[in-house]
Amino acid sequence: MSAPRKVLFISADQWRGECLSALGHPVVKTPHLDALIGDGVLFKRHFTVVAPCGPARASMQTGLYLMNHRSGRNGTPLDSRHTNVAHEVRKIGLDPTLYGYTDTSPDPRGRPENDPALRTYEGPLPGYTIGMLFPEYMRLWMNDLRAKGYRFKGREDVYQPMPGYTKPADRGHRFIPTIFKAKDSDTTFMANAVIDWLGDHRNEDWFMHCVFLRPHPPVITPEPYNALYDPARIELPVRKPSPQEESAQHPYLRAWIDKLAQPNNYDEHNPNNLVTMPDLELRQMRACYYGMMNEVDDAVGRLVACLKETGQYDDTLIVFTCDHGELAGDHYTWGKELYFDPSFFIPLIVRDPRHNADATRGSHVDAFTESVDLMPTILDWLGAEIPAQCDGRSLMPFFAGQTPANWRQEAHMELDFRSGPNGGIEGEAAFGITPDDCQMAILRGRRWKYVHFATLPPLLFDLEQDPGELNNLAADPAHAPIMLEMAQKMLSWRLRHQEHVLTNLHVGQNGLEDRRPR
Repeated sequence: MSAPRKVLFISADQWRGECLSALGHPVVKTPHLDALIGDGVLFKRHFTVVAPCGPARASMQTGLYLMNHRSGRNGTPLDSRHTNVAHEVRKIGLDPTLYGYTDTSPDPRGRPENDPALRTYEGPLPGYTIGMLFPEYMRLWMNDLRAKGYRFKGREDVYQPMPGYTKPADRGHRFIPTIFKAKDSDTTFMANAVIDWLGDHRNEDWFMHCVFLRPHPPVITPEPYNALYDPARIELPVRKPSPQEESAQHPYLRAWIDKLAQPNNYDEHNPNNLVTMPDLELRQMRACYYGMMNEVDDAVGRLVACLKETGQYDDTLIVFTCDHGELAGDHYTWGKELYFDPSFFIPLIVRDPRHNADATRGSHVDAFTESVDLMPTILDWLGAEIPAQCDGRSLMPFFAGQTPANWRQEAHMELDFRSGPNGGIEGEAAFGITPDDCQMAILRGRRWKYVHFATLPPLLFDLEQDPGELNNLAADPAHAPIMLEMAQKMLSWRLRHQEHVLTNLHVGQNGLEDRRPR
């Protein structure tokens, strides 16, 4: 009898990578994720290769860098020629099921002009069986709230602050909780549905992709999560003394600071100017963001407990990660579309249930890993073939305490900031450039970080001396050799990883030869 094959692939949304108490965060406590780390492996230098949501999930699910899948904005179609983890696990007899969302925009070619699938970027990745899709589950959740007596119009005000709530004087606006209780929240609703599904499938092999919305904005959370962290204990963001001084670093940063100073640009129902808000409001907003993480941490704890109670824990590969990070006020910015580390540094926790992973339980991997590594890792664990398209590599050797040969020495990120209907800074108008000029690529090593724009000035940071990325050294003649070295490394990376599905196949007198590295 073959060993059971069960995969629980959990993704949160917009989680800063350092916000785990297992990493020594000075404030945030994540007991359930810490327990999972204690029985698995924490990848402590893990980066998404692209932001925002849709592009990040496209890379996670296809194993492709942005330069190869080219779905660079929320709403940019994902080319149907690319396979993905759902398609691949179907080949080995599993039915991949999605509870949540992948923010995938379909390839419009071959679809009628009025196809409803072309009216939303929040579509599902092809290949998944839909258990509960995000737009629908929001409706189901809101209907559940109404049935319980909550009164609101719809999505536009379901996250409103509780009316008539009197907050203490030493708390800011984001201390005010949601109108709904924690037991009725969207996070709890999702966890309940997934727990029911796991129980129903306990005697089967399965692949479940569970996606939680939080801690994605709006930055508001139900009681008691709103009060978990005292704003007086919350550190202020990394930033220069004024928005004007910060903006001088780069025109791209200036454009984002200007955008975020506009009302309701990032965090709905928030009366504060996100750039100039008082320190109390800033600390409170960060405290609330941390509380949102605890709600997800508790939900993950419930999922793990369900696996244990149903006898599935020791048969299940558990993956916890997210799509991208969050600036949380650093550099006077919020969100995830800047070149700073908090946009791209994200958590990755993997629990391999097999006995040959026992020696690495509780270990922290210090090597650079990337979101494109998830698809090949999951397929490798399942014994499935890893497609030639994958830019990432399997992390399986790390579970046995080994570092794969020729492992990467830097993390690689990209960002497409052309205009579109689903957010951003309207890059063409902001900088007087063409859509295809709205590109940046990032090479992030242990000391040096290089940011290259297609047409805007580059940046260079010395992360040993300047971990907050406050001082751009790109124009300093003394750092010209480092600039050249980093630019050459970036070019080499792009040459090695450009489209390569057929490049190691050769047709000749002996027929088709496959010379792909094994």
